[in-house]
Parts: sequence; structure tokens; C-alpha cells
Amino acid sequence: MTIFTLDKVRKTFSNGEIEEEILKGISLSLKEGEVTALVGASGSGKSTLLTIAAGLQPPSNGHIIFEGKNLGTMSSEDVRKIRASKFGFVFQFAHLVPFLTVEEQLMLMLDVSESKLSKQARKAEVNKILQLVEMSHRKNAYPSSLSGGEKQRIAIARAIIHEPKVLFADEPTASLDSKRSRGVMSLIGNLTKALNITTLIVTHDEEMLSYVDHVIKMSDGMVLQSGDYHPY
Repeated sequence: MTIFTLDKVRKTFSNGEIEEEILKGISLSLKEGEVTALVGASGSGKSTLLTIAAGLQPPSNGHIIFEGKNLGTMSSEDVRKIRASKFGFVFQFAHLVPFLTVEEQLMLMLDVSESKLSKQARKAEVNKILQLVEMSHRKNAYPSSLSGGEKQRIAIARAIIHEPKVLFADEPTASLDSKRSRGVMSLIGNLTKALNITTLIVTHDEEMLSYVDHVIKMSDGMVLQSGDYHPY
């Protein structure tokens, strides 16, 4: 089922007297339980598109429809609430809080997402998510003792702890070696299916595309090619 639609999205930035159009009428649909990858050269507009889809910045024109609602017609507070409760985010670096244990990182995310679960239920949820990302054994560890791959697994756990509908991932493997990259991408793909999440991921590494369902190739702010992933 389609849960997220971008319709003729444009984004223009002004640089003094010059206006530069970064996105030139992008339309795409995202389905539950599937991973869609945005690929393209640096400057193609893929990260800008992801941040607009996630409600982190508005489009200049076009519509972002999530669960039948147009984010562009909603108040900034309502969009913030959707981001906090319905969206999850993973970035190139984990950005873990250095003085919190793994368990505390996830408990904090439940606070931020305004979860109505009791403290006992929250702890149970944390344990469940840590099992899913195969990090239960690091529950009491601090970020300084985690490897890069482990940090990214905790970042993924943090992004899904509140059971979001959509997961946005911006270059989640860019700081990892190839082995850990494959592990992280496999995990994202498996979680997308298991939890029926809609995942939109930006990546420059075409070796990671075997873990996604659909690929959208971008160039100069436009969709160059879109379709199911097929190995070359």
C-alpha cells in the first residue's frame, strides 16, 4: 500500500540575485514494507529531496502527502508532531549521546516521541528492539566502547524504537567499511519488511543497492530513472 507520495516537488534557493532550482518537479510514491534508494552524483538533489519528504524543510512548490494528509497545508507544530511520532531518522554518523548507555539512548528517544507507554513497558520495548538489531549484549555500554557498525545499529534502533511509519536514512553506510556497510543495509532491509516500515534511503554506494526494492536515479534535480532494482 502506498503511504507516502511526492507530487511535482520543486525547491529553489536564492543566492543574491541568482535563483538556483535544486529540485525540478519530482514525483514518486513509497510503499509499506519496501526500501527505496535515491542515488546520483553529489549535487543531484537527493539529500534535499529526502529532507523535504521528511518535513525538515518545505518545498518551493508541490505536495508531500503522508497517510492522505498534505504536510504543506499543516502547521509547523503539526508537522513536528508527525516527525516525532511517525518518522524515524538515520544519518551518516550515529550522533549518540556520549554520556548515556545504549539503553538510556533508546529510553530518551521514547521520551522525545512522547510515548504513552509506562516505564516498565518502555524497558520491554527497548529489550525487544535491541534483540532485533542484535545488540542486546551491549545494552549497558557507552558509545565510546562501541565500534562504528555497533553505533550505527544503535542509531537504527533509536530510529525505530517508537514504531515509526517511515524511516529516512541519509548515507547510513558512508562512514563504514564494506563489511559493516553490508551488515547495516541488510539490517535496514530486514527491519523494513519485519516491521512493515516505508524506508527512503540516500546512498552513493551502488554496491548497497542489492539490499533495496526500488532505485530512483537522480541527476540535476530530476529523476533520471526509476524502477525495481535489478543487478547489473
